[in-house]
Amino acid sequence: MLLVKLAIVSTAAFAQPKLIDAHVHFNGDPAFLDAFAKKLEAVDGRALLIAAQKDIPVVKAYIAKNPGRFYGIGQMSLDHPDAIKLVDEFAAAGFRGIGELTGPEASFDDKRYWPIYERAEKHGMIALFHTGIVNRRNFAEPMNVSSDRMRVMTLDLIARRFPKLFLIGAHLGNPDYTWAAEIGRWNPNLVFDVSGSSLYKKQADLAFFKSVFWWDNLVSPHTPKTDISAFEKLVFGSDVFGGEIAEFDRALALYKQMLNTCGVKPASQANVFGGTLWKVLNR
Repeated sequence: MLLVKLAIVSTAAFAQPKLIDAHVHFNGDPAFLDAFAKKLEAVDGRALLIAAQKDIPVVKAYIAKNPGRFYGIGQMSLDHPDAIKLVDEFAAAGFRGIGELTGPEASFDDKRYWPIYERAEKHGMIALFHTGIVNRRNFAEPMNVSSDRMRVMTLDLIARRFPKLFLIGAHLGNPDYTWAAEIGRWNPNLVFDVSGSSLYKKQADLAFFKSVFWWDNLVSPHTPKTDISAFEKLVFGSDVFGGEIAEFDRALALYKQMLNTCGVKPASQANVFGGTLWKVLNR
């Protein structure tokens, strides 16, 4: 736990950035770190960098030499035979979370995974989950992967059972956007990014998201009391993977277009793009 606290002090030494990308995959190439760091510098940005166990030394060394640009997120399988030890290893390296959790052999909320979430919670970590439909690259390869096990509804139990674990649901549950928002509405420790295909397929009707995040300025015993915009259940995520840095620019442009189309106020947009995660990283 000491290592996590030290990492938080280091983070707090920097001024709040304008942008924090919650969803960037490290492709294992050190050159990617330099290239993406320049991209982030241009927008006063930081990023949660998803990296595998084998890449811990490279990522840890880069962060030490370039503080305040990346925060490590440990890529792991929930079904890893030493999953809890792996969580400890990532925490000891100063990584701030685990994820992107994907392809589980059981549903995300299955009790077999609870000890993993409990350990991450004790370390004060973030847990980034893939939610909704998942890609399939090799059509000839048999796979034990089911989008049904990654339904966004499974995060509801996890958020309630582990209230100090901060959850990010990637892709807003695509296509179960309404369920994602409703679960987020009642769980303050759960937010979503809307990376992936959703903003592309909805770009002709971005006002659609007003029907998903519908509870702005509503006073009702059936809705949590808050003066925070419903859209603040979103954080920015680009889902850059395979070194495809150009996706960052496309995702950022679509996020801005969607939020502007839905009339989200500048202060709330600032939280979507960085403020919310900055508070979490400095809690």
